[in-house]
Amino acid sequence: MRTAEVCSREVVYCERRASVVEIATLMRNHHVGDLIVAESRDGKLVPVGIVTDRDLVVKVLAEGVAPEALTAGDLMMRHLVTAEASESVYEAIGRMRAEGIRRLPVLGADGALVGVLSADDVTEFLAEELGALARIAPRQSARERAALPPVSQ
Repeated sequence: MRTAEVCSREVVYCERRASVVEIATLMRNHHVGDLIVAESRDGKLVPVGIVTDRDLVVKVLAEGVAPEALTAGDLMMRHLVTAEASESVYEAIGRMRAEGIRRLPVLGADGALVGVLSADDVTEFLAEELGALARIAPRQSARERAALPPVSQ
Protein backbone atom coordinates (compact mmCIF):
# COMPACT_ATOMS: atom_id res chain seq x y z
CA MET A 1 0.00 0.00 0.00
CA ARG A 2 1.16 3.54 -0.78
CA THR A 3 1.64 6.28 1.79
CA ALA A 4 -0.99 8.44 0.05
CA GLU A 5 -3.59 5.77 0.85
CA VAL A 6 -2.73 5.63 4.56
CA CYS A 7 -1.80 9.20 5.50
CA SER A 8 -4.12 11.79 6.96
CA ARG A 9 -5.20 14.24 4.27
CA GLU A 10 -6.46 16.86 6.71
CA VAL A 11 -3.24 18.71 7.43
CA VAL A 12 -3.01 21.58 9.88
CA TYR A 13 -0.28 24.00 8.86
CA CYS A 14 1.10 27.42 9.61
CA GLU A 15 3.60 29.84 8.11
CA ARG A 16 7.12 30.43 9.43
CA ARG A 17 6.05 33.69 11.09
CA ALA A 18 3.30 32.06 13.23
CA SER A 19 3.81 32.80 16.92
CA VAL A 20 4.12 30.14 19.61
CA VAL A 21 0.69 31.12 20.91
CA GLU A 22 -0.80 30.74 17.40
CA ILE A 23 0.88 27.34 17.07
CA ALA A 24 -0.45 26.12 20.43
CA THR A 25 -3.93 27.45 19.64
CA LEU A 26 -4.00 25.69 16.26
CA MET A 27 -2.88 22.43 17.89
CA ARG A 28 -5.56 22.72 20.57
CA ASN A 29 -8.36 23.73 18.20
CA HIS A 30 -7.56 20.94 15.72
CA HIS A 31 -6.59 18.30 18.33
CA VAL A 32 -3.21 17.61 16.73
CA GLY A 33 0.30 17.21 18.10
CA ASP A 34 2.10 18.76 15.17
CA LEU A 35 1.87 21.51 12.58
CA ILE A 36 3.46 21.49 9.19
CA VAL A 37 5.28 24.74 8.52
CA ALA A 38 4.56 25.49 4.88
CA GLU A 39 4.84 28.16 2.24
CA SER A 40 3.08 28.73 -1.04
CA ARG A 41 5.22 28.20 -4.14
CA ASP A 42 3.71 28.46 -7.60
CA GLY A 43 0.25 27.95 -6.12
CA LYS A 44 1.28 24.80 -4.25
CA LEU A 45 1.56 24.33 -0.49
CA VAL A 46 5.14 23.15 0.14
CA PRO A 47 6.32 21.99 3.58
CA VAL A 48 9.50 23.58 4.89
CA GLY A 49 9.42 22.29 8.47
CA ILE A 50 7.40 20.77 11.24
CA VAL A 51 6.68 21.89 14.81
CA THR A 52 5.47 19.40 17.41
CA ASP A 53 3.90 19.76 20.82
CA ARG A 54 7.15 18.34 22.16
CA ASP A 55 9.04 21.25 20.56
CA LEU A 56 6.83 23.65 22.51
CA VAL A 57 7.58 21.86 25.76
CA VAL A 58 11.31 21.21 25.29
CA LYS A 59 12.35 24.38 23.43
CA VAL A 60 10.02 26.94 25.00
CA LEU A 61 8.52 25.92 28.34
CA ALA A 62 11.41 23.90 29.75
CA GLU A 63 13.91 26.58 28.74
CA GLY A 64 11.82 29.39 30.20
CA VAL A 65 11.81 31.24 26.89
CA ALA A 66 9.15 33.91 26.46
CA PRO A 67 6.65 32.44 23.94
CA GLU A 68 6.22 35.79 22.21
CA ALA A 69 9.94 35.79 21.35
CA LEU A 70 9.72 32.77 19.02
CA THR A 71 8.00 31.80 15.79
CA ALA A 72 7.38 28.55 13.96
CA GLY A 73 10.49 29.32 11.90
CA ASP A 74 12.55 29.39 15.09
CA LEU A 75 11.14 26.10 16.41
CA MET A 76 10.78 23.95 13.32
CA MET A 77 13.09 21.08 12.58
CA ARG A 78 15.51 22.25 9.92
CA HIS A 79 16.04 18.80 8.43
CA LEU A 80 12.57 17.92 7.18
CA VAL A 81 12.18 14.22 6.46
CA THR A 82 9.35 13.48 4.04
CA ALA A 83 7.69 10.61 2.22
CA GLU A 84 6.59 10.43 -1.38
CA ALA A 85 2.88 9.76 -1.96
CA SER A 86 3.76 6.89 -4.30
CA GLU A 87 6.18 5.07 -2.01
CA SER A 88 5.16 2.07 0.03
CA VAL A 89 4.12 2.42 3.64
CA TYR A 90 6.91 -0.01 4.54
CA GLU A 91 9.54 2.30 3.01
CA ALA A 92 8.13 5.18 5.04
CA ILE A 93 8.17 3.05 8.21
CA GLY A 94 11.86 2.31 7.61
CA ARG A 95 12.60 6.03 7.25
CA MET A 96 10.63 6.86 10.41
CA ARG A 97 12.56 4.22 12.33
CA ALA A 98 15.95 5.28 10.93
CA GLU A 99 15.33 8.97 11.67
CA GLY A 100 13.55 8.42 15.00
CA ILE A 101 10.50 10.44 13.99
CA ARG A 102 6.76 9.83 14.38
CA ARG A 103 5.41 12.03 11.57
CA LEU A 104 6.26 12.43 7.89
CA PRO A 105 4.82 15.04 5.55
CA VAL A 106 3.71 13.23 2.39
CA LEU A 107 4.52 14.92 -0.92
CA GLY A 108 3.03 14.50 -4.36
CA ALA A 109 5.20 14.15 -7.46
CA ASP A 110 5.13 17.95 -7.82
CA GLY A 111 6.49 18.47 -4.28
CA ALA A 112 3.16 19.75 -2.94
CA LEU A 113 1.89 18.65 0.45
CA VAL A 114 -0.55 15.74 0.17
CA GLY A 115 -0.90 14.73 3.82
CA VAL A 116 0.91 13.61 6.95
CA LEU A 117 1.79 10.02 7.77
CA SER A 118 1.92 9.51 11.53
CA ALA A 119 2.93 6.58 13.70
CA ASP A 120 -0.77 6.31 14.60
CA ASP A 121 -1.70 6.00 10.90
CA VAL A 122 0.92 3.27 10.49
CA THR A 123 -0.28 1.43 13.60
CA GLU A 124 -3.87 1.45 12.33
CA PHE A 125 -2.74 0.19 8.91
CA LEU A 126 -0.63 -2.61 10.43
CA ALA A 127 -3.46 -3.62 12.80
CA GLU A 128 -5.78 -4.01 9.80
CA GLU A 129 -3.14 -6.07 8.00
CA LEU A 130 -2.65 -8.33 11.05
CA GLY A 131 -6.42 -8.69 11.44
CA ALA A 132 -6.68 -9.83 7.83
CA LEU A 133 -3.88 -12.31 8.42
CA ALA A 134 -5.57 -13.66 11.57
CA ARG A 135 -8.76 -14.36 9.60
CA ILE A 136 -6.91 -16.79 7.31
CA ALA A 137 -6.74 -19.74 9.74
CA PRO A 138 -10.50 -20.12 10.36
CA ARG A 139 -11.21 -19.85 6.63
CA GLN A 140 -8.53 -22.41 5.88
CA SER A 141 -10.08 -24.87 8.35
CA ALA A 142 -13.56 -24.35 6.90
CA ARG A 143 -12.21 -24.82 3.38
CA GLU A 144 -10.49 -28.07 4.35
CA ARG A 145 -13.64 -29.43 6.03
CA ALA A 146 -15.69 -28.65 2.95
CA ALA A 147 -13.16 -30.18 0.56
CA LEU A 148 -12.28 -33.39 2.41
CA PRO A 149 -14.56 -36.39 2.36
CA PRO A 150 -15.53 -37.77 5.77
CA VAL A 151 -13.11 -40.30 7.17
CA SER A 152 -14.70 -43.75 7.40
CA GLN A 153 -13.61 -46.21 10.04
